[in-house]
Amino acid sequence: MAPFLALIDLVLHLYTIVVIASVALTWLVQFNVINTSNRFVYQIGDFLYRITEPVLGKIRTFVPAVGGIDLSPIVLLIAIWFVRVSMQHYLGPF
Repeated sequence: MAPFLALIDLVLHLYTIVVIASVALTWLVQFNVINTSNRFVYQIGDFLYRITEPVLGKIRTFVPAVGGIDLSPIVLLIAIWFVRVSMQHYLGPF
């Protein structure tokens, strides 16, 4: 059971990194630091969007934007953190 839990923890950790990368890329595009007309940047942005949007879209139905700021990534990161800590606390170290 421990390898399975370790795999779930690893996947949640990697998804956290993907969400943070998606938010950072969105900010960089919005502030014109990088340009999506570059094919490589566009592909990375499209990949990150396709990976994160199904989850973030569902969260956006419950958490509206406050003052034009999208809070759904913060809610998702807190939920991932809660699941990871709960797994470690209730299921023991793995």
